[in-house]
Amino acid sequence: MREKDSSGANKGGIEERVIHVNRCAKVVKGGRRFSFSALIVVGDRNGRVGYALGKANEVADAIRKGTDLAKRSMFSVTMKDRTIPHEIEARFSGAKVFMRPASPGTGVIAGGGMRAVLELSGIRDVLAKSMGSNNSLNVIRATVKALQALESREAILALRREETAA
Repeated sequence: MREKDSSGANKGGIEERVIHVNRCAKVVKGGRRFSFSALIVVGDRNGRVGYALGKANEVADAIRKGTDLAKRSMFSVTMKDRTIPHEIEARFSGAKVFMRPASPGTGVIAGGGMRAVLELSGIRDVLAKSMGSNNSLNVIRATVKALQALESREAILALRREETAA
């Protein structure tokens, strides 16, 4: 789903994807009262991505709230060409993710919420595996944690130079 203005162009080039919508029921005197939560991932396919959980009494409102929150939580992803700079593993709660750089033309080999985060961040070639939990929110949080921990070769070399100089 892309946001479009009246001219039909993407608004700021930001794309959104609904990963999961959850319905919660509260039993009250007159019956059941439903509320919804929507897990949203947004990205510009150019190195910036974010996610959020929007909650409301209507699905459309939950998606809108989630999209607004996700846009505010966007961060930059360190990339090398069209892939990630190095292998990385991250855990969040019961979810464990592993990502490895891939050669050009491989594509995004990943499943579920992990695929959405990687695609919307602009990474085009990566081998990824999600292990442990299949809870979408925890898998996305583990993926984001891994992406934020990525460092470029130049940044690592600069840190090593500072350590040897000190």
